[in-house]
Amino acid sequence: MRTGKIAGILSVLMFCVSLLCSASVGSAADVSLSYANFPPAKTFPCVQMERWKQEVEKRTNGKVQVQTYPGSTLLGAKNTLRGVMQGQADIGCVSLAYHPGVFPLCSVFELPLGFTSSTSASLALWDLYMKYQPKEFRKFKVLTMFTSAPSNLMTKTPVRTLADLKGLEVRASGILSKILESLGATPVSMPMSATPEALQKGVVKGLFSSFEVLKDLNFAEICRYETKTDTAVYPFAIIMNKNSWNALPDDVKKVLNDLGREQAEWTGKYMDEHVTRSLAWAKDKYSIEMIELSDADMKAIKDKTLPLIDDWKKKAAAKDIDGAAVLSDVEASRVKYEK
Repeated sequence: MRTGKIAGILSVLMFCVSLLCSASVGSAADVSLSYANFPPAKTFPCVQMERWKQEVEKRTNGKVQVQTYPGSTLLGAKNTLRGVMQGQADIGCVSLAYHPGVFPLCSVFELPLGFTSSTSASLALWDLYMKYQPKEFRKFKVLTMFTSAPSNLMTKTPVRTLADLKGLEVRASGILSKILESLGATPVSMPMSATPEALQKGVVKGLFSSFEVLKDLNFAEICRYETKTDTAVYPFAIIMNKNSWNALPDDVKKVLNDLGREQAEWTGKYMDEHVTRSLAWAKDKYSIEMIELSDADMKAIKDKTLPLIDDWKKKAAAKDIDGAAVLSDVEASRVKYEK
């Protein structure tokens, strides 16, 4: 009798355990995706990553779970492209400027094209990708694209005229390095993550990027002089391993596709607002000085960088890309989105 009661209790316990286990399995995500990003968690590429993760998990009702890896904890700035291709991460954030020659069409967004906001440039970049579906991304699924805000000079000594820029060592990447060179500076190419130490050691005397890094990476502490040039943006792409994409259910694919343009616009707006906040913070905390170049210097910047656009067109032609048509499309988008 006693043995029978014990057996009955054990039977009930086993039944409860089986129910708990089945509930756990049923509530677990059907799809788990890894997402690698290279800059620190508080920077805008990672902020947009966390927003994307939340939207995907919400819109799939938990069917998809995204594990994010900011700060190069899974893949670094220069090995994300290969890492995603090889499946080390399902998704990765790529700065196109870190891969010269790899993205001949979309690298047009590294040129000084007159964009004054991240929102307009991000939407224009997405439109360009959607129209041309460039073969440079054929090995990946592109989930969204966006750009930084326009690049400006942040330096340890004031740059009040173009003459002050001559010979100055300034960090930049990709075509933006050539922009600096055409203006007389000495560009030093390196990932943003290496720049704080380079500034501390005097390897570079400033950087050429968008102003939000004054706060995000505390560059305002060292670079107290900010010279506005609004010359060019840094384009980014969020890429996904093709096998990982193909394995997704159709309803999940639809959610990710629907987020493409929306995420580009959200990131652009966030970036523009964050730049405004960062400048206010830097001015309050470090009393940074904002410097505007003369009209003559601004015209000189435009004239000196025109050969870079011609050079890009020649390289585009070598890749069977109609550079004039691409530039015309980008300009039409710029006018459209900056109204």
